[in-house]
Amino acid sequence: MEQVATQTEADLFGQTIPQPNEIEQISLNVYSDEKNTMEFAELVEQNAQKRSAKANLTGGIGYYILGEYAQAAEKLEKADDCAQKFMYLAFANRELGNFEDAVKNLDKASKNDADKLTVAFEKASTYRQADNFEKAEKELQACSNYDGVSAEYHYQLGRLLEDQGLYIKAAKNYEKAIELEPKHAQARFHLAYRCDLLGDEESAIEHYKQLQGQGTVYVNAMLNLAVIYEDKAEYEKALSCVRKVLKNHPNHKRARLFEKDIRSSRTMFYDEEWEKRIDRKNQMLETPLTDFELSVRSRNCLQKMNIETIGDLLNITESELLSYKNFGETSLKEIKEILDSKGLYLGMAREDTDSSESNDQQEQQQEQFKALYENPIEDLQLSVRAKKCLEKLDIKKIGDLAQITEAELLGCKNFGVTSLNEVKKALADLGLSLRKID
Repeated sequence: MEQVATQTEADLFGQTIPQPNEIEQISLNVYSDEKNTMEFAELVEQNAQKRSAKANLTGGIGYYILGEYAQAAEKLEKADDCAQKFMYLAFANRELGNFEDAVKNLDKASKNDADKLTVAFEKASTYRQADNFEKAEKELQACSNYDGVSAEYHYQLGRLLEDQGLYIKAAKNYEKAIELEPKHAQARFHLAYRCDLLGDEESAIEHYKQLQGQGTVYVNAMLNLAVIYEDKAEYEKALSCVRKVLKNHPNHKRARLFEKDIRSSRTMFYDEEWEKRIDRKNQMLETPLTDFELSVRSRNCLQKMNIETIGDLLNITESELLSYKNFGETSLKEIKEILDSKGLYLGMAREDTDSSESNDQQEQQQEQFKALYENPIEDLQLSVRAKKCLEKLDIKKIGDLAQITEAELLGCKNFGVTSLNEVKKALADLGLSLRKID
């Protein structure tokens, strides 16, 4: 168990509470290796048995690092008041979608001698994630004297501009951030991703390469880099990126899937004429929604639901869109106008799929799952938090739940990743899963 503390030169559960930069380094080390993650999780669970105020503080921070945000908030509430308590309580609440509570805790952190500039940046980030761009901009304007001085200022400004659809300006701020602080991993990652979307693959590749060894950002960078190489038909380079991830994260599901996909692509027979026919057929459906003039609210909601193309819209219904948080009639009208102009409509792909199946197949499938779908949600034995969120979504039967997407669940207030994983496991035990937007 000493490996985590030794490698980071800081111990979350030692005699003194680590400083913010030390906690950040602990987090990077925890996710640099799958073994480290498991060992750290065991340390957190051991610490959870203690009842002291210090144990509540360190345990809460530990749970936050592991992504267990509800448990983190519960522990931190019991800790003595201090800057670190309120900062991490704010972070946990933000991840849970409790943005107002997050801001309140950031204000408390400021009153408990937390770094004022850091608090301002985190408030801006919180408002941005809550889609309150006006307040986010106001917070950053109050820090405008750090223009050209603070890398974090330019990173936060870049994130805000990107969420507002101002991609070129966002990229320039990411560039300024890494100019001021070359090791600012998040700024470099977002710049690499933006370069890729803008068609500058060479710059994207170079930035992704420079993120080697930087924790979870590094893992995502290597997988994104693998995608670029695969698209360029440079399969050996793509495999190399994936293998670097699997070396330290052998059970990483996404990396495993990528490895299988790349191997298949490498040996696939290429029929140029067939590819051209497929391209013509799918060109319209693959048109990115960023090509259309959408409001910031509509664009952000669609991004959070992982709806990126015209084709994605054909796999979702009006009611499903309207059930998502902050997605209203105005946004729906925008989307329908785009589809109408192309002779398409929401849910069209799902209808096409249904009509392509034979009646016998449909009847067989219905008979197979009818009894299971009709069973009440209570049969899943979910936690109180998860059940309450499902009640808010008026989900009463297992069949209703199987027709919901991950994005729709996460759009419900207080429904976080922990509850999502709980629901997915309960369905998987029955051979079912949440609906996916393919």
